[in-house]
Amino acid sequence: MTDLQISVEPLEGLQRRMTVTIPASNIEREVDARLQKVGRNAKLKGFRPGKAPEKVIRQHYGVQVREEVLSDLIQSSYSAAINQENLRPAALPTLEQGQTEIGADFAYSATFEIYPEIELAGFDGMEVERAETEIGDADVDEMIDTLREQRADWIPVDRPAADGDKVTVDFEGRIDGEPVADGAGTDVEIILGQGRMLDEFEKNIPGMSATEEKSFEVMFAKDYHAEELGGKTANFTVSVKAVAEQQLPALDADFVKAFGVESGDVEAFRNDVCKNMEREAVAMILADVKRQVMEQLLEANPIGVPAALTDREAASLRSEALRKLGVTDENADDPRVPPIDAYRDAAERRVRLSLLVGALIEENGLTVDRERVKDKVDEICAPYDKPEEFKKLYFQNPQLLEQVESVVLEEQVVDWLVAKAKLTVSPKAFRELRNS
Repeated sequence: MTDLQISVEPLEGLQRRMTVTIPASNIEREVDARLQKVGRNAKLKGFRPGKAPEKVIRQHYGVQVREEVLSDLIQSSYSAAINQENLRPAALPTLEQGQTEIGADFAYSATFEIYPEIELAGFDGMEVERAETEIGDADVDEMIDTLREQRADWIPVDRPAADGDKVTVDFEGRIDGEPVADGAGTDVEIILGQGRMLDEFEKNIPGMSATEEKSFEVMFAKDYHAEELGGKTANFTVSVKAVAEQQLPALDADFVKAFGVESGDVEAFRNDVCKNMEREAVAMILADVKRQVMEQLLEANPIGVPAALTDREAASLRSEALRKLGVTDENADDPRVPPIDAYRDAAERRVRLSLLVGALIEENGLTVDRERVKDKVDEICAPYDKPEEFKKLYFQNPQLLEQVESVVLEEQVVDWLVAKAKLTVSPKAFRELRNS
């Protein structure tokens, strides 16, 4: 579209207001053309079809046709103006229309946010520490013990409670004689030593037996998450109702078969556990490397982020949290899920990182490696009973394949960044790696 008058006004941050003026001649020419087209088939009382005079056609259809013309011209001129001014809107614009007078130019304004201009920096100063670990027999033993603990039984015992025991208690806390908010419980199970309760509270329970009651004071830290309790001292009364000790299942054929080793062979089970730990170690190491390079990419490139994209991502994060709880209504007011504002910081970070990664891909001409995509699909489908059928599903479903391609391309970005960084290899025990 030609003869447009365009002006762009910078507003706050990434906001822009673009004003577009469409010449009257363009409008009237299009209105006349459409009225002629309408007149060829118009059926008006007193006239044969298509024979009504132009003046009559204009009287009946002029207003409607002009509105349609202006609506279409706004759409086409907006696209033309955006291209002419080399703008990249991040979301749909807010439109404000001027007066629509016959024979006069028509102006409207469009307010929108644009994507930031990105000049990537910080590659030369990147430093990455990559962990390196070996899975030994002791690591496998520890993992198997963890699996046994997950399937352990709790056997009631008639003795004082000790670390590692599970105690069932009733308790109530008071400050100056008044009940502590959320400071009471009935039939609460505590595994001593796991640190799920405040240390000041839990340290008083070892040595207590079933039916025993005890009172003690607990001082809350000044920075306690419930501000109204910070720095205060509460008096708790605890009644132990039961003490149970953990009984691990035997490492035998029945236990092994429960984990999919049909032969029941313990050595085969150990090999499976070791392989799973090796895969887990690789995944954790790659995730840590990715975290490091992405953090440095963010720190070196403090770009602005369109609020519209942040809002959309925050809504998506909250919807995801609701779905995990089985809530399908994205607008549900569920007390278990924080309001959307609580997700904005994380959303802004994700959007900023996405923009930077996209710019890196475009600037360096990175394209998805088809062989890596194939390998990734193989990796995803390997655990299934019939992996070949699942592979076909991935390659026949464009949406599933696109998800895999996105993951692979992100891995390629990480590899590209690591290649630019100063790399240090640091040996770590598997337990340390898992807890870091």
